[in-house]
Amino acid sequence: GAYVLQVKATDADDPTYGNSARVVYSILQGQPYFSIDPKTGVIRTALPNMDREVKEQYQVLIQAKDMGGQLGGLAGTTTVNITLTDVNDNPPRFPKSIFHLKVPETSHVGSAIGRIRAVDPDFGKNAEIEYNIVPGDGGNLFDITTDEYTQEGVIKLKKPLDFETKKAYTFKVEASNLHLDHRFHSVGPFKDTATVKINVLDMDEPPVFSKPMYTMEVYEDTPVGTIIGAVTAQDLDAGSSSVRYFMDWKNDVDSYFTIDATEGTIATNELLDRESTAQYNFSIIASKVSNPLLTSKVNVIINVLDVNEFPPEISVPYETSVCENAKPGQVIQTITAADKDLSPAGQRFSFKLSSEASNKPNFTVHDYRNNTAGIETRRNGYSRRQQELYFLPIVIEDSSYPVQSSTNTLTIRVCRCDSDGTIQSCNVEAIFLPVGLSTGALIAILLCIVILLVIVVLYVALRRQKKKDTLMTSKEDIRDNVIHYDDEGGGEEDTQAFDIGALRNPKVIEDNKIRRDIKPDTLRFTRHRPPAEDNTDIRDFINQRLQENDVDPSAPPYDSLATYAYEGNGSVAESLSSIDSLTTEADQDYDYLSDWGPRFKILADMFGEESYNPDKVT
Repeated sequence: GAYVLQVKATDADDPTYGNSARVVYSILQGQPYFSIDPKTGVIRTALPNMDREVKEQYQVLIQAKDMGGQLGGLAGTTTVNITLTDVNDNPPRFPKSIFHLKVPETSHVGSAIGRIRAVDPDFGKNAEIEYNIVPGDGGNLFDITTDEYTQEGVIKLKKPLDFETKKAYTFKVEASNLHLDHRFHSVGPFKDTATVKINVLDMDEPPVFSKPMYTMEVYEDTPVGTIIGAVTAQDLDAGSSSVRYFMDWKNDVDSYFTIDATEGTIATNELLDRESTAQYNFSIIASKVSNPLLTSKVNVIINVLDVNEFPPEISVPYETSVCENAKPGQVIQTITAADKDLSPAGQRFSFKLSSEASNKPNFTVHDYRNNTAGIETRRNGYSRRQQELYFLPIVIEDSSYPVQSSTNTLTIRVCRCDSDGTIQSCNVEAIFLPVGLSTGALIAILLCIVILLVIVVLYVALRRQKKKDTLMTSKEDIRDNVIHYDDEGGGEEDTQAFDIGALRNPKVIEDNKIRRDIKPDTLRFTRHRPPAEDNTDIRDFINQRLQENDVDPSAPPYDSLATYAYEGNGSVAESLSSIDSLTTEADQDYDYLSDWGPRFKILADMFGEESYNPDKVT
């Protein structure tokens, strides 16, 4: 009686004319599964508990006839295809109660070792099955999953098998539906159970190490050839075979160790340095003598233990400063230490001042006994003008054996700070600058100083150039014993070109040289007594100096020396030189020189009276 479908037929005849348009429905094909209401055309099921697993598709032929279905009426037919949808009314069932599997003992963990299948006649999601291993004997070594395409149970290996340990395993597997229909709970439990028996097959296996990994320790600088440990592997097959060991060479680090091929003992092959390499990691391979192709590998880790050989040092370079207004006992820096050695647990560093610094009243070291120390001031105030930098030697010791220590020098700079201790300046030039002088003012002062220096240099250079120009105006001014006086005159008036006294005493010539190529300063000449004896020594001296100047290419031509040495006769004014005079200065009268005019003024001053009267000059 379950409703399936309603069909409807139409008649073009006039429904008001008798029974020409009165339609009656009937089933020609599809009984006894379905029925139809003759008036409404509603199709319903005719049998209870129809089973899709028995028959899924039905084809029903429906007839519609007018005239109320009486003889002589006209009829039309249609076909209705009916499909039964699935419900989960069937539990999964194993086709057999015991499944036998054979598995090699060398099977890898996680690999599939067999399949079993339960049958469910339902369709789609109603046929989805979940497999589970019932806890029991051997079930912890295996796992089972469902293949979503074939709905098979795939048995996988969770742990390695060993024929020598156990040869067979037995456990139960349960199959159940994932999607249950509560309308069919009364049918029974929708699950089934089967037994799985697994037989382990014996295989020729590689050696097995006694540990999954080996860890060893050795002190650095251990002598070469020292045995530090051993590895062990066995052949667990029925016919036990001997085992050989060798290194798995991958890099040069493996060359630090060797292994005995028979005993498996590991020894050092080179000297070890923990500071260079603290840990070595390499592999050892074991193979069967009977079948060298069967090998196994194990990792070996060797930790190099430290020997206390390095002293502790200050961990980082510190930039320490102290205020000029610092108070005694003020901590200005906290320092820490580091050691290149691998410090064992509980190692401590101690800090103290060196013996030569402990007596100075500047700073002290306070050891906090937690591998840190504080630098404290010991006096009230510091002056950058007196000392800008302090070098504090600190001795640091470790607690290992043997004890190692080092002296580290901490540089402390004196800085100017405000009343709160905030550093304002640590520069050297800031010591001599007044407080509050800005950077712009400092730059202006420096520029002014530079400008003044440039002006002074230019002034000196101009003075030197002007003086040089007044000395000589051209090359022609440098002539033989002629000096330019910017006035009219010359000739024998220029008697100051050389000292006559030097000619009288040759020994003084070297100490009394006057340059004749520059304008002479005002000279005060004293009167010399003419020699009463012959002037042979003067003539020899002049000849000697003439010869020296003639052969000297750098000397100017002093030809006038020869002129003054040998004066000729016949001069109108007679000889003005006193070289050949035999009389004394007192016997001669030179007053007439004053009457000769300004050109002979110098000679008149030299040989005339002590006082010169310019009124007599005409």
